Amino acid sequence: MPRRDRWILVAGIGLVVFMSTLDATALAIALPAIERDFGVTTSVTEWAVLGYLVPLVALSLPAGRWLDRVGLRGAHVFTTAGFGVSSMAAGLAPNIGWLIGARAVQGVFAAILFALSPVIATQAVRPEVRGRAIGLVTTLGPLGAVSGPAVGGLVVERLGWQWIFYLGVPVCLVVIVIGLTALPSGRPLTSPGRGLLAEAAVLGAALTAVMLALSLGPARHPAWFALALAAVPPLIVWRRMESSRVTGALIRTPGVPGPLAVVLLASFGAAAIDFLVPFYLQFVLEWTPSAAGLTLLAFPAGMVPAGVIAGLLADRWSPIGTACLGLLALTAGLVLLIPLDPGWTAAGVRWRLALTGVGVALANAPAVGLIMSRAAAPLLGSAGATQSLARQLGFSLAPALVTAVWAAHAYSPAGLSTATAAVAATGPLALLALLLRPRTPPDGSPHRPADAHDTRRDPE
Repeated sequence: MPRRDRWILVAGIGLVVFMSTLDATALAIALPAIERDFGVTTSVTEWAVLGYLVPLVALSLPAGRWLDRVGLRGAHVFTTAGFGVSSMAAGLAPNIGWLIGARAVQGVFAAILFALSPVIATQAVRPEVRGRAIGLVTTLGPLGAVSGPAVGGLVVERLGWQWIFYLGVPVCLVVIVIGLTALPSGRPLTSPGRGLLAEAAVLGAALTAVMLALSLGPARHPAWFALALAAVPPLIVWRRMESSRVTGALIRTPGVPGPLAVVLLASFGAAAIDFLVPFYLQFVLEWTPSAAGLTLLAFPAGMVPAGVIAGLLADRWSPIGTACLGLLALTAGLVLLIPLDPGWTAAGVRWRLALTGVGVALANAPAVGLIMSRAAAPLLGSAGATQSLARQLGFSLAPALVTAVWAAHAYSPAGLSTATAAVAATGPLALLALLLRPRTPPDGSPHRPADAHDTRRDPE
């Protein structure tokens, strides 16, 4: 790729990531309408969500290794087109089985998109402005996730749940045009191969066992632990696979584990608050769902400007310093939310949520930038996939784990505060992981191999 900055590429991939995360979370608020339209039970309807999450997480690492082998333009166009077609198929679903199948296909392409987005952001601009590019993309993704319920409520009420999927189709078409015109041809697409498909199957089996265990919960069913243990054999099999060595080599790269922990824990904190606060607003303050949804928008309202500032600070000051500043703000926001006071006003809730959103954005963008900068150039796809997996695990595990804490306190208002206090520990833990970095440059400067222009991947 040429050395001049191509911000249209960054904006395009950020936009499609925003839409893919938005429809994933917006669907949750549409489940009652889907259940009513198709005449099925809740236990069946929830697989419209789980059917998306399983391939999304299971394919993250194999998708990254596939991206290491192919050209960016082919992967970008193929993946965006696949996501757009599966979105249309989901909206046109005549029954729940069709919808679940379309959502599973969406999850496959979303896994590749989330791994691809930081790679394009890394290669589309010069190293001097890389922080701003990654900051834009990493802000739009979580922004879609946390604003999904509020947007989804409006869409379902006024247009119907099908439009949650239809709205993403024109976005995909625009992004495909951007990719065709702004990316060089690069290497041709190749099939992933049996090895990557086997790895996806093994990781999918482990993930399914964990998700089923957490859906039961230690406070609700004693069989949860047995299901959790069922994830161990597939993980042992994966650990012995040749492909796992790539992930191991990446994680052992000096300076990468700390930022990965930041991505995981910051995502966990964001998802936990996004899950707990609506219960507080509706159960404790007795607000209407619409009023609660509007208040929750304070969280993404804090994230958006902070994401832009994070990239600027990472480029011109220090990525590690910016991430530390963000983790301090995240910790402060979470600690200030712990009381969940019945006497709080809307303004009191909003500024706390906004501060927490600022912290997530300031920490997340520099952390992703550090991961991508310190990974060797041939492993950029794997690096993008690994950080995506960390983020998805944070978002996936948070609701189940905080529900377990809340359930242990009989779902009381005091239990909400206890669960929030447990979430507040993510900030200090992430800060500790970031500062205990081995053999990294003292100023957090990018690792040399990732700064080099990767002509092997996408020759001019």
